[in-house]
Amino acid sequence: MSDYKYDLLIIGAGPGGYEAAFYAQELGMRVAVVEKDKVGGTCLNRGCIPTKALMHSSDVYRDARNGADVGVEVEGLRANRRRIGERKDEVLDTLRNGIQGLLIKKKIDLVRGEARIIADHTVMVDGMEITAERILVATGSKPFTPPIPGHDLPGVIDSTELIDMGGAEIPEFVIIGGGVIGIEFATIYADLGDHVTVIEGLDRLLPLIDKEIGRSIKMTLEKKGVDVHVASPVQKIEKDGDKLAVTLKNKKGEEITVKADKVLMCVGRRPNTAGVFSDELLRKYPDLTDEKGFIKVDDKYETPMKGVYAIGDCNGGIQLAHVASAEGRNAVAMMNGCKATINMGTVPSCIYTDPEIAVVGMTAEEAKEAGIEVVTKKYPMSANGKTVIAGLDRGFVKLVARADDHVLIGAHLLCGRASDLIGELSVAIGRGMMLEEVANIIHPHPSFAEAIMEAARL
Repeated sequence: MSDYKYDLLIIGAGPGGYEAAFYAQELGMRVAVVEKDKVGGTCLNRGCIPTKALMHSSDVYRDARNGADVGVEVEGLRANRRRIGERKDEVLDTLRNGIQGLLIKKKIDLVRGEARIIADHTVMVDGMEITAERILVATGSKPFTPPIPGHDLPGVIDSTELIDMGGAEIPEFVIIGGGVIGIEFATIYADLGDHVTVIEGLDRLLPLIDKEIGRSIKMTLEKKGVDVHVASPVQKIEKDGDKLAVTLKNKKGEEITVKADKVLMCVGRRPNTAGVFSDELLRKYPDLTDEKGFIKVDDKYETPMKGVYAIGDCNGGIQLAHVASAEGRNAVAMMNGCKATINMGTVPSCIYTDPEIAVVGMTAEEAKEAGIEVVTKKYPMSANGKTVIAGLDRGFVKLVARADDHVLIGAHLLCGRASDLIGELSVAIGRGMMLEEVANIIHPHPSFAEAIMEAARL
């Protein structure tokens, strides 16, 4: 037993923090988790889960509204926005209670309050000093608001504020940012019947993933009635009576003004690290954080301050909940002298549009830039029986493999249940499987999954 109260003190009870806590307890460590807000972090309270809860309601409403196409006619159909918000909150309460129950069951102390690291092995939580042999920072991130003129006007909101609105009606809704968050909210509110405009400064939606997916999802959104402006940086936001006026400059250099009841800013996130380290420690360790506030770590997730680690969104890596969870478990393993077992080289990413998007590994363009010669196999989902049945008329499965040995290095899906299917391809890439090996595994018929087999067979 050490002289410290805990073997590990974790700051932040999000997916990275609570997964690290659970694993540390399994390894016999005395663990405490400090949380100033609700357990579950951004993912559970202000991100992944509430967004998908709202999306499930909008999906059901969209399918019911289109039910006549498959012989199901509904009279008097309406979206009960109040109930949609209530159900979202019920989902969050259920999952939060589950996490808190596991913390109690595993005898992990949950300390309520705001934590600040003030010295080696010492954390101050609302005036109370707590000592620990090791400290793990898992404080996540928060929405970033760019300094666009008018960004601070009433009615200009971030994703946290939008989620708190619980799906309330927004007749004219402008979304600034055509990345993952913007596209998901555009899907939700368009399906609920609001008029949505998406404005993206770069030349395509979802600029960080496969180009063809970005083009396809733009057409899908436009089919839903969404106005999409790409290569159109926002110039200013102004008050116009009871509306907001958003001025953008389009591809031709023309200024266009769009009216809105609400304007959502979703152009990125910043680390939630302000106040985590005392001013004295920041002076003592000037290389603890970079210019944006991300905490610097080595390959064991340890910061320049020995005994202090950082995982998840706050360390500047990939900002996904499952990445934070994996990093938490790997960090705990290595601080206990064990080998990190989770493969961080194969990270799937999902976007919950209609149909869903899921990607893992490299695109053909990225492979080319890296000097890797590839073959690409693309199977159109219009030939997939389950897709035709479900009426998801747009989509494909695209596989990228090395040309010399056919080892799979990337997969890019735009199809029904893509978020479920990508796990199989993550395993295939992680295990170094060849196209022929994937092609020779029997897949069920009819299913969305058999499109993976068909693509590999091409």
